[in-house]
Amino acid sequence: MISYLPMGMKCENCGKGIMYGHNVSHSKRRTRRIFKPNLHMARVMVNGISRRMKLCTKCLRMFKSKTKESVKSPEATISITV
Repeated sequence: MISYLPMGMKCENCGKGIMYGHNVSHSKRRTRRIFKPNLHMARVMVNGISRRMKLCTKCLRMFKSKTKESVKSPEATISITV
């Protein structure tokens, strides 16, 4: 089977993409299925440059927590706007 990964179905920070698995019925019959990452467009400012990025929710939470830390310490250079 040739795997096809559409453009833009990966997190631009961690690279998380589509995973494959099975639907398993009560009778244990298996059919193919796709697990897609939960991606969101976010405006991220890194080192003073603002970019729009597709981020998974795990990376979004990480950036938001780093933003809260940057409020406490001004030397951090990451901010996010959703």
